[in-house]
Amino acid sequence: MNVGLGLPISDPLSLLSWARRADAGPFTTLGLLDRLVYSNPEPLITLAAIAGATSRIRVQTEVLLGPLRESALLAKQAATLDRMSGGRFTLGIGIGTRQDDYLAAGVDVRGRGHRLDRQLATLRSVWSGEPYSEEVGPIGPAPVLEGGPEILIGAFAPAAVERVARWGDGYLCAAPAGMAGGLMRDVERSWTQAGRHGRPRMVAQVNVALGPEDTVLDATEEITSYYGFLGDTTRVVENMLTTPERIRDAIGAFTDLGADEVMLYCWARDADQVDRLAGLVG
Repeated sequence: MNVGLGLPISDPLSLLSWARRADAGPFTTLGLLDRLVYSNPEPLITLAAIAGATSRIRVQTEVLLGPLRESALLAKQAATLDRMSGGRFTLGIGIGTRQDDYLAAGVDVRGRGHRLDRQLATLRSVWSGEPYSEEVGPIGPAPVLEGGPEILIGAFAPAAVERVARWGDGYLCAAPAGMAGGLMRDVERSWTQAGRHGRPRMVAQVNVALGPEDTVLDATEEITSYYGFLGDTTRVVENMLTTPERIRDAIGAFTDLGADEVMLYCWARDADQVDRLAGLVG
């Protein structure tokens, strides 16, 4: 089982240290979430810096809110990051649920799924080297691999799950293991029905905080703030894994479900978690 780390967002200056430590360990990927109306660092800029500070580990948006961004510019940014990282970039992409992000971007929250579908078609077209339109030529640089960087689509709704088969290389599932199995099987069915060969790559995500009491408290405060728009964050906090046993059990459960990778998303700023989690999974 491949295991990646989701990076905390509350201290951007510490992320290069996190990245170097993770790059020296057993982890396969570093992920970073995306929001607009929040104090998180912008993910594409941050992952570019992280790619420059590392040599092996992959970098991944988890997930980028695609409809907030203009498609041609996003295609160029993603291809540039892919080239500069030596092909280590994965574009995790989705639509998000927060209306304030859309208001701030000046984008209508209605129809965001259809907007993402059009955007994904544009990304694939640009990355293949086709002219952008009848009036506009190709947009470079070319990505490392033909067809562009890997795309993982984060989704829960049936229409969004089907999007994986149309445009994605795999599925990024942030649901607990008890719910994830059904979603993964739905993705596989859509994949087969669409006539896609092979199987979609399955990436699971769980929230973790491993360390002393102050580390867990810091993570609890951060995740409560981030998901505060839900009103009641009790379930989110309870689902955060804070012991080696629960983390190992979750990795085992997702392995049994057929996941190819599990992202352990860290919310506390304690960078020693990198070594603790490396010892647990390594």
